[in-house]
Amino acid sequence: MSRNPLTLGRALARAATLLVAVALGLPAAAQTRPAPEAQPAPSPQRPPLSAPPVVAPSVVAPPASAPLPGTAAASQAMASAPVSASARRLYDRSRAQLLQVRTLFNGSQASVGSGFVVSAQGHVITNYHVISQHALEPERYRLQYQTPEGDGGDIVLLDFDARRDLALLRIVAKGGDAKADPKGVVARMTATPLAFRKADQPLAKGERIYSMGNPHDVAFAVVEGTYNGLVERSFDPLIYYSGSINPGMSGGPVLDEDGEIVGINVSTMIFAQQMSFLVPAQHAAALLARSRDAAPMKGAAWPKLREQLMAYQEELSRNFLAQPWRTLTHPRYRFPIPQEQYMRCWGSGTSADAQGLQMQRTQCRMEHALFISESLQTGYFGVTEEVYDGSKLGPVRFSTIYSASFRNERLGGPDRDRTAPYCREDFVQQKDGPPLRAVACLRAYRKLDGLFDLTVLVTNVDAATEGALGRFDARGVSFANATQLTRHYLQGFAWTR
Repeated sequence: MSRNPLTLGRALARAATLLVAVALGLPAAAQTRPAPEAQPAPSPQRPPLSAPPVVAPSVVAPPASAPLPGTAAASQAMASAPVSASARRLYDRSRAQLLQVRTLFNGSQASVGSGFVVSAQGHVITNYHVISQHALEPERYRLQYQTPEGDGGDIVLLDFDARRDLALLRIVAKGGDAKADPKGVVARMTATPLAFRKADQPLAKGERIYSMGNPHDVAFAVVEGTYNGLVERSFDPLIYYSGSINPGMSGGPVLDEDGEIVGINVSTMIFAQQMSFLVPAQHAAALLARSRDAAPMKGAAWPKLREQLMAYQEELSRNFLAQPWRTLTHPRYRFPIPQEQYMRCWGSGTSADAQGLQMQRTQCRMEHALFISESLQTGYFGVTEEVYDGSKLGPVRFSTIYSASFRNERLGGPDRDRTAPYCREDFVQQKDGPPLRAVACLRAYRKLDGLFDLTVLVTNVDAATEGALGRFDARGVSFANATQLTRHYLQGFAWTR
């Protein structure tokens, strides 16, 4: 962006002020209270209300990166599992179209994933997160491919779809040119490219499918698993695959019994067994159809990323705002709980006979985020509500604990991707709801102009020994949608009728 950090910070402070004034329906002149500190000191009373998604992409990073939990055991199980006749047949048939996609930094591997050839012109499909370093810093990182036989060459980026975590590449050497391809490697790869299964021929739950790639940069492998339909409560469709996808297999194809592509390896569930996820093949087919004649991308991909993220957040926000709130059961208050159309909600609380503070907690979140870089994932919402009963403590002790819990919330500090949060705090009195203390915070994206992370903290202030803490998070939204989402969340607090 052309703005310097000082200008960006001042603009964000003004935006946060306007956000509260517009969303809460308060006059701008009333916003005179100082903003709270950007990162409050954590309180030992409870963990903060926010929580990240629990799905991790399966790309091999440098040794300094933390490995996915359980991947060593999964790799060992995969290595010892018998390979069926179908798996051997499909691997032998598609071996020539498989490749490893390598991101190089100063000639050494920075990360590796997998890919596969889908056209006679040398087009290759992989995940966006496999080539994200090159896409964001093409002057520092370059791409190469390597075949199962150890041959390799250069590969270029034509286009990507960050929302679906897909990228379209093309092999530089053209098949059939003996001078450019003296060993005939590219000619063999492009002679019979892999084909996509037709969208009007859906799989049935329980059908065997076969994932291919290069796990942990060890060797090319085939993993036999089961198609289990689409993930429920997911904003974008993902295939639930019961098979072991390990780091390094990202971007590899998943084939049916006829050798046609049904999905692309993308991620695995942390702390789970044989729970992996695939991008449905029709999205890769659409990317190929859209950009097969595109020229190689020049320069960093931030402008294209911004365009895609703006469109995504607009659709996500519009769908979320159209959903009515559910509510917690409480004799006095209604608290906004989202529908579980593309979120999962979990409840917990203290036992009924526990002494001291009584608490109920409901936490809802989207479990998949959009991968931008190793340090930035975005494009998801989360809501958490905690209801407190301090009648066994008395007003003074309850007030002390209640205030400490509100200060416990972590809002993040400045980093390479986002600014520090700018916050405004005020007291809100709605027509049909209890008086609220509300804090709205924005963090601006440094290289994605016009996108923000929004956090809204809410607590009621009408009772001596009862209260609620609420937190709403929206990652990667426009200012206009941040305003609407803030208003929508606050309007979810009301009296129980």
